[in-house]
Amino acid sequence: MSSTNAPLDVEFARTHLASQPFSVLLGARLVTFDVTSGAVLEIDARPDLLQQNGFLHGGVLAYAADNALTYAAGTVLGPAVLTGGMSIEYLRPAQGRTLRAIARVVHSGRRRAVCECTLEMVANDGSTSLCAVAQGTVLPVTAS
Repeated sequence: MSSTNAPLDVEFARTHLASQPFSVLLGARLVTFDVTSGAVLEIDARPDLLQQNGFLHGGVLAYAADNALTYAAGTVLGPAVLTGGMSIEYLRPAQGRTLRAIARVVHSGRRRAVCECTLEMVANDGSTSLCAVAQGTVLPVTAS
């Protein structure tokens, strides 16, 4: 996210996401953005996002976790934030229609927010399967 005086609401966050060329390339969309729920980011699975065995590429999952974690932290730290670090554990191959990254703030202070994210695939019938979990630290950007 970046610095601005605009109100921090879901429309601001969606506009911000739409200004990121890589997010647009992946077709990412922000479904939820608020201090209570955190952030939910979705990406539809497409043939060009699959790896050689037909599963959604792990890099797409890592991107989704990173951005969802950062947007969740933005609900408490404000719009000017950067990822300080992130880890992801892949639990099963990502197969389905849509990747959903659900992130929430676990702890926040003035200098950082620690967030967690679950990544699930949504099937055509609406059922979900957990495919990865991630944790990250997000830092506010300060003028230097």
